[in-house]
Amino acid sequence: MPNNFEYHSAFARNIGWLTTEEQEILRTKRVAIAGMGGVGGSHLLTLTRLGIGAFNIADFDCFELANFNRQAGATLSTLGQPKVDVLAQAALDINPTLDIRCFPAGVTDDNLDDFLAGADIYVDGLDFFAPQARHAVFKACADLGIPAVTAAPLGMGTAVLNFLPGRMTFEEYFRLEGLPEEEQLLRFLLGLSPAMLQRGYLVDPSTVDLVRHRGPSTPMACDLCAGVAGTQILKILLNRGKVTAAPHGIQFDAYQDKLVHTWRPWGNRNPIQHLALRIARRQLARARREPSPAHAARQPLSIVEEILSSARWAPSGDNTQPWRFEIVDDRHVVVHGHDTRDHCVYDLEGHAVQTALGTLLETIAIAATGHGLRTTFQRRTDVPDTHPTFEVELIADPQLQADPLIPYIPVRTVQRRAMRVRHLTDREKKALEDAVSPGYRVLWFETLRDRLRVTRLTLRSAGLRLTLPEAYPTHRDIIQWNARYSEDRIPDKAVGLDPLATRLSRWALQSWGRVAFLNRYLGGTILPRIELELIPGIACAAHFVLLAPTRPQSIDDFVAGGRAVQRFWLTATKLGLSIQPEMTPLIFHEYSSRGVDFSTTESMGARAQEISQQFQALIGRQETELAVFVGRIGATAAPGARSTRLALEQLLSSPTAK
Repeated sequence: MPNNFEYHSAFARNIGWLTTEEQEILRTKRVAIAGMGGVGGSHLLTLTRLGIGAFNIADFDCFELANFNRQAGATLSTLGQPKVDVLAQAALDINPTLDIRCFPAGVTDDNLDDFLAGADIYVDGLDFFAPQARHAVFKACADLGIPAVTAAPLGMGTAVLNFLPGRMTFEEYFRLEGLPEEEQLLRFLLGLSPAMLQRGYLVDPSTVDLVRHRGPSTPMACDLCAGVAGTQILKILLNRGKVTAAPHGIQFDAYQDKLVHTWRPWGNRNPIQHLALRIARRQLARARREPSPAHAARQPLSIVEEILSSARWAPSGDNTQPWRFEIVDDRHVVVHGHDTRDHCVYDLEGHAVQTALGTLLETIAIAATGHGLRTTFQRRTDVPDTHPTFEVELIADPQLQADPLIPYIPVRTVQRRAMRVRHLTDREKKALEDAVSPGYRVLWFETLRDRLRVTRLTLRSAGLRLTLPEAYPTHRDIIQWNARYSEDRIPDKAVGLDPLATRLSRWALQSWGRVAFLNRYLGGTILPRIELELIPGIACAAHFVLLAPTRPQSIDDFVAGGRAVQRFWLTATKLGLSIQPEMTPLIFHEYSSRGVDFSTTESMGARAQEISQQFQALIGRQETELAVFVGRIGATAAPGARSTRLALEQLLSSPTAK
């Protein structure tokens, strides 16, 4: 033992919450911990600092990179080393007087008795996906009269159950014996956390895969497990205070700021649990069918593919993704665009797609900086305007710094619901204005009066849009129903309507006749205009108009505008702000100012002219000619549903597909 270690001095700061006598009692206790990963390793170090004097620890695994996000012993210096050896040494570095017995083969039928020998309490640190080993250890604890504690890391919180001698056992609570493994895992999860506090903020359900033994984790949850379980262990070992035992449990979730005490009489035989399990099975099956928000495409094989895989997250109207990529070589890409003017009323002369192509090119430029590459773009002039095509060159530049907007490329999305009404700070506005300079300007409409003025304009524009026969095919085709994510459309859960309005819209959009009937006799535009325009139009920080240096006229002008739009949008995302485009007033203004007929319904032209006049009165006649993007902005949580993108291989074209 090192000369400079002395037990009482090392753990003196525990005294006050513990008596000196209690500290001495803990020094005599032996704790058995199976599993030295994210939870088990934290248990060991926490209990060592509590002053526990002896441990039996078991784990057959070695540390790897995938452990770094949560496991106490995972460092570069411990890669490939046995977890029991690393954690035993870490504990001995805290208290060199410890009596540690290591079981490097893990817990098996052959060594289970030795593993529990002399243990005053057992703490479960086994991997979630080890139901058979867990069942065996808890059964042995029940037979031997050893208290057992399990603390599960769930989301950013923990759920804790205590199984005490003479009380409900692990098997009586969970009812796992003889069931298929997937059902055992589901029952274990639901039994641990009947309240399921963690479910509401799981951003990618596809990462939970019980069959493949895969699930997300956080370091906060592991540390919370050690803290809550350590407190339960202290109370049990010192016979101090009330100890909650199964079928009662505790779940604390730091993300939700909630603590709940759960009670499931008869455990998983409880009728409420039966219902919860049925729902969970259905949700699990649905999650398997839904695409992931971060599409699990094949791993990019080259730097240019990595750049394009990022670039595909650029925004486009209704998630149409009007581009395909041709990889000529590792420094040369051709972007083949195709506009939608022939079938989409919102794409006047291809301007919407040209702007979207600008966002794509800017995203390529941003993503390339992460690989020390700068980009040049050259539009081909020998192709029809309906198929804008760009030569993209990637040039090595050792002095180039990675753009700080890179991480926000796949995160940027649309928020169609209400936002917070707090004003943008001067710092936020300056960052957004700087993002589009030089040349481009931002008009802000921030006061309640100004937000109401813009909302009146968008309400009138929505009234035209929702009653325009030529817009019906677009509205019919862009929504993917019963979906949180969609690779090539907008999922209905991201549209911004409540469930009743969503069901009504789905019924109506089956035919134009239904839409017309609803609009004429039942005020069909009222509900969507309230939910999509009126409420979020007022409930936001501001509306804004992005102005170009000169009136956009050519393809290159609209592409340049799109590049500014993407930098503005990504900067907003970096600032924690959300954006909802409000482009229809600008589109109808362009139709009116150019004198372009866009509908067979005679009254539509006159209504577009009224919108144009209202738009000009709002921002100024000259500014309307410079406008390239209109939207609302504000602080809000990320939406729970969103459009994703086609996989990269679906966007790659062969050299002949031009």
